Formats: sequence, structure tokens, C-alpha cells
Amino acid sequence: MHTNGLKRFYDPTFTITDAYKNTLPDLQNGPASLIEGANVPIQQVGISNFRLPLRYELEDGSVMTLETSVDGYVSLDAGKKGINMSRIIRTFYDFKEEVMNQDVLEYILRAYRENLESKESYLHLKVNFPMIQESLRSDLSGYQYYPLSIEGHMDSIGKMRMFMHLDFEYSSACPCSYELAEHARKTRDVAAISHSQRSIANVSVECSELASPEKLIRTLREALKTETQVMVKREDEQAFAELNGAYQKFVEDAARLIYEHLDKQDEIVDFVVRCAHLESLHSHDAVSRICKGVPGGLR
Repeated sequence: MHTNGLKRFYDPTFTITDAYKNTLPDLQNGPASLIEGANVPIQQVGISNFRLPLRYELEDGSVMTLETSVDGYVSLDAGKKGINMSRIIRTFYDFKEEVMNQDVLEYILRAYRENLESKESYLHLKVNFPMIQESLRSDLSGYQYYPLSIEGHMDSIGKMRMFMHLDFEYSSACPCSYELAEHARKTRDVAAISHSQRSIANVSVECSELASPEKLIRTLREALKTETQVMVKREDEQAFAELNGAYQKFVEDAARLIYEHLDKQDEIVDFVVRCAHLESLHSHDAVSRICKGVPGGLR
């Protein structure tokens, strides 16, 4: 069938030769005259959310494979039309069988810069990291999943910075509400239930070496005490109520507790923490944000 002289036909037997490939247009590597808009540098150009299974080493030396969402970017100088984005994916696939440790991530960032002839390179790996959580009093256990990401940046002189981002859910029982409920019970013999709510800590750390997700999770468990539970029997539910009573906290308390525990870890160069208590009393959230306070650091 012909339309305007063109065939509507796909030939599965057509073979690409080097000579034919050399005739293909390449607008991305075209002259600066083809640039649309301001001819200025772009800080990040690349691909977001391409997925592949990647391998991560655990503290006990075993290796876990996790579906990973990958963002890969490089800088683009003024005078360049664009980049060959498929090279970002191809570079990552060259390392897909490797365990994603600090050395491998540095190799990938360096390969991005070289393959795409860029000054700077970036990557961001996002997973749901599973870790066993024991129930409080019963013999149950289950997998808690933590949204976790690893971020890397290599600058124009080849210096690398590594970051880890983790979301941690916990329960926050309001000290003020507890006292008011107790007042109603003691003075007027009225049943009252103090309020608590699911809360979340968004934690970002800059590491001198790639941090252990398991250690970071344990640190937050120890700091906050009241992590939300996976497997629960009646005795566990009662234990959780007692735990919330023992470790009541305002949002300001949560931020300072995390600060206290992160600040003790030498491998953590810098950190910033945002705690949000998704209020059951109010129709708005209570939020507290704290950073380590390194000059020129995370804010």
C-alpha cells in the first residue's frame, strides 16, 4: 500500500550496514546553530526511572537483588545540542551484575562523564528495602519495607559525594493529649483516649563511605522506639500501646532524638531530618526539620 509515494511496510529482514548507519541523522550532536532557546549550560540532562534488578550487599555478607528505579544525569555544556541518552542506560547495564557498593557507583559515575564527554555526573537509585521486624511480644515476624535511595554526584575534578535517603514510619503519642485525657479520668471519672498518629521521618545523610541501610534503620528504631508494626496479635497491640505511653513525643522531640543518634556516627558527614506528624486531632500536619549544622552543608 502506497501513501504519497511511501510504502507502509515493515521489513524484518532489513539489515543495517555501517555505510547505512553513517547516513542516519544525528541532531543531538549537531552544531550550536541548531540549539533552541538560550545557549547556556544545563546542570542535569538524562533519564529518570529506568528499571532493572540490581544487587546489594547486606551486613552479613549475603547479596540481595532488588528492583531498582534509576535516574542518571550528566551536565551539558553551552554549545552542545544534547546528549546520547541511551548511553546512560548502556553504561549502567555494563555494571548490572556487580554489587552496588561505593567503588562500583564511582566507576559508573566516571563512565557517565567519559562516555558522554561531560564535566559532572549524577545517579539516583531508588528501592523498597526489606528488613525483618520482630513482633513486640508474640513469636511473629514480618518484612517491613523502607523507601530508600542512594544518590551519587561526581564533580568536574572527579570528586564524588554520596548520600542516602530513607523514609521511616513511626507512631507519635502526644504528651499534651495524654495529660488532658488523664485529667478527665482522674477529676471527672470520664473515659478519654489521648491521640496518636502515624508519623514519618525523612532522613538524608551524606556518607564518607556508603552507609549500611540496616544500620541506619536500626539507628532510627533506637532513636524513636515506636516504629509501626507489621505482624500483630493482641499481646503485641497492648505492648504497642504501652510503648507509646512510655515514649510520648512532640514532633520537636522526634527531630532531636534522631539528631542525637545520627550525630554519634563517624561515617555520617552530614544529615538533614524532616519529621511530620500526620495529626489525628488537627486537619493539618505538625512538622519539624533539623540539620547537623555543617557549614555549607545540607539544609
